[in-house]
Amino acid sequence: MSKIFLNTLRISPVILGVILGIAHSASASDALSTDTEAGGIVNPTNPPSNPVAENSDRQGAISQLSDINTTSILQNNPIKAEESAAQTDRSKLDQLADQSSSILGQIDQYSQDTDSMSQVTNVSQLRDVSPGDWAYEALRSLVERYGCIAGYPDGTFRGNRAMTRYEFAAGLNACLNQLERLIGNNTSGGNVDNGDLVSLRRLVQEFQAELQTLGGRVDNLEGRTSFLEDHQFSATTKLNGAAIFALAGVAGGENAQGGDIDKVTAFGDRVRLNFDTSFTGKDLLRTRLQASNLAAFSGTSTFTPEGDLRFADGTFGTGGGNNVEIDALLYQFPLGEKTTIVLEANAGAPDDFANTVNPYIDGDGDSGAISQFGTRNPIYKLVDGTGIGIKHEFSDALELSLGYLASDAANPGEDAGLFNGAYGAMAQLTFKPFDKLTLGLTYVHAYNSDLGAGSNRANLRSALADNSNLPTALQPFSGLGLPTSSNAYGLQGSFQVSPKLVLGGWVGYTATRTLSTLGGTIDRGDLKVWNWAVTLAAPDLGKEGNVAGLIIGMEPKVTDVSNALKAQIGDDPDTSLHIEAFYQYQLTDNISITPGIIWLTAPDHNSDNKDVVIGAIRTTFSF
Repeated sequence: MSKIFLNTLRISPVILGVILGIAHSASASDALSTDTEAGGIVNPTNPPSNPVAENSDRQGAISQLSDINTTSILQNNPIKAEESAAQTDRSKLDQLADQSSSILGQIDQYSQDTDSMSQVTNVSQLRDVSPGDWAYEALRSLVERYGCIAGYPDGTFRGNRAMTRYEFAAGLNACLNQLERLIGNNTSGGNVDNGDLVSLRRLVQEFQAELQTLGGRVDNLEGRTSFLEDHQFSATTKLNGAAIFALAGVAGGENAQGGDIDKVTAFGDRVRLNFDTSFTGKDLLRTRLQASNLAAFSGTSTFTPEGDLRFADGTFGTGGGNNVEIDALLYQFPLGEKTTIVLEANAGAPDDFANTVNPYIDGDGDSGAISQFGTRNPIYKLVDGTGIGIKHEFSDALELSLGYLASDAANPGEDAGLFNGAYGAMAQLTFKPFDKLTLGLTYVHAYNSDLGAGSNRANLRSALADNSNLPTALQPFSGLGLPTSSNAYGLQGSFQVSPKLVLGGWVGYTATRTLSTLGGTIDRGDLKVWNWAVTLAAPDLGKEGNVAGLIIGMEPKVTDVSNALKAQIGDDPDTSLHIEAFYQYQLTDNISITPGIIWLTAPDHNSDNKDVVIGAIRTTFSF
């Protein structure tokens, strides 16, 4: 920056105020800024003074303002463009040039500060500026004489904040326009100081290129915004989704029936399209369309829920045939500042309103772990369907989540509906003793619900619904619809050892009771089911966005049954370990490839069965 400009900064209180971040339009220019920083530093020990100038200088300054067309710059406010662009479909942004995407992204980031700026009418309103500060008089002059200073709602000015040349130019532009209005309202110049006009004229000459560039960029944004508005998907709805292509197979071993598993490689998919709509900017209406066709191993080859893939069909499923259906349908809205309500109309799950405390591992099948068990504590599976979820944040460190979901809520028949059929009710307290540690205490009460992972006995109700894939001891009871009631307790934890290493895990205990004798076939009794896991995640391993993960645990196992059920059902005789490893490679921002392997010892918690190895390569396209 030229020597004359540095000298000018020392002699005008207007200039000092401008450098501190003067005007509300400065926030818009920050979104358009480059890495070029403002080149002058004002010496706080050298108080500024005003030069003496002739009245003709005032007219020269006005002429200079006219030459650079500052009024048009204010009229083409880039923040208005950002507010409109923020409502557009993100998928349409890919049609624009890379420069436009970058500019809009910067505006979106900086607008958070912009929206909170407020006009200052007295310098005493700025609680971080005191009469003893060297810039106090300069700010007071700008506020009282010209009214071109804006502060933040918390009563601060934030004068130590760094600024770029573009930000300085936009702030200068605001004061120039204010001076122009003052002079226009009073032909004699009003209270506009002649020395200020001389200094401003020099500043206009110094920053003329930036002001013109700023105006050109705003015009460019206006044109691009108009294009987006004409081609947007919806003014209130955004489209996003994920498509999974998965290659999977079992590399040998024995199934829960004791028979050999055919070594067959399967290729399938799961596609999800989310239509996210907001009516107030704080609420969310999500409509998800889903199609999938990958069958569950429990229904086709292993005949046990152990090792089922998260992105495949449900327990004992044989493939969905890629039929498109409405999956998740929910409406989320705030109730006050700290409470969020989630109304689940279909396919609701606890992760919609509660923290599953398993970062990098729980990606709901799209990312993270590839197995059902490895994704999250199986006790969460007891709660799904239609109902309501509530999340209340007492503080950043303490959160309470409550939920009630029914699996057959839309059925008005007997033993169905919202309250008479299968349901799960959940309460969870999530707290952070310190920043790197998160803990979750979970309680679930469920009726006619299963864990979706573990042995056949641990998923008694689902197992009894099928008459072909059961262990021999359970086959006589298949299809009987045995009613059950469960109380489950879980502890989840996650500790960030370092930015590159996260240690986590959980333990879950489920007490299930059979509620009917089924005509004397099965007596009333209790089953105790345990599960646990230790997880390890290494984010950004090898490349930013990559994740390596390891899960070692015991899928739900029946450890004990009451005497009335010992002869009829019994407990699981042995212990099976679930060992899973995956490496998620982020090929691009929108494409990831995840090879994973699952090793099951003593499948179905029975050492008579040979170990099973399951492999999968998941490719996820997100948009």
